[in-house]
Amino acid sequence: MAQWWTLLHPPYTLWHLSYVVLGAAAVPEPDPAVLAATVLAFLLAMGVGAHALDELHGRPLGTTLPDPALWTVAVVSVSAAVGIGVGLALSAPLLWPLVALGPVLVLGYNLELVGGRMHTDTVFALAWGGFPVLAGYVAQAPGWSAAGVLAVGAAAGAGVALSTAQRRLSTSARDLRRRTAAVEGRLVRPDGSAVPLDRSRLLDPLEGGLRALCWAVPLVALAALLARLAY
Repeated sequence: MAQWWTLLHPPYTLWHLSYVVLGAAAVPEPDPAVLAATVLAFLLAMGVGAHALDELHGRPLGTTLPDPALWTVAVVSVSAAVGIGVGLALSAPLLWPLVALGPVLVLGYNLELVGGRMHTDTVFALAWGGFPVLAGYVAQAPGWSAAGVLAVGAAAGAGVALSTAQRRLSTSARDLRRRTAAVEGRLVRPDGSAVPLDRSRLLDPLEGGLRALCWAVPLVALAALLARLAY
């Protein structure tokens, strides 16, 4: 059970589910039931399916879950997510293209299809940052207005920027944790004093920044949603 919990990768999963909430919060009166269904779809696709597929390539989360189990979980969870998306699209027709695009992004990025050309920082930022915001908004079947489009555009841009920051921080942190045997060097201050460098010193600001963002993004999304529901 502990390994399945590790596979879910709760801090990052909650972070990216928050983008769905930000998208819904761009609608004047978000429907809580539609939002819950949209969040569930992304939990299944990104939180479960994507991580299961990613674990099949190099075991980045360090689990020993068998490959057949990971494949089964990935197929079932992504299929269920698509099923929820289809149900939502019946009331929000503009969601159909996003329902079709979602599995392409999950499979293409995590299985490194097309020669790995979909496994890039840019695709990650767009698929894991901007896409959930847009889906959360469109699923609400909003009445289109200039203000709404600007709001969701700004939220999607924030999602892309935050996911870019996440990717850069986590890539450097992962390189230090998993692919660095030793760190040698020192920082020399203007007064001539020296501070030894080690792996822990380099990791602290990276992991501290990621931890702070894991709290900040969900709290911002929650605040935006509560502000909408309060009026």
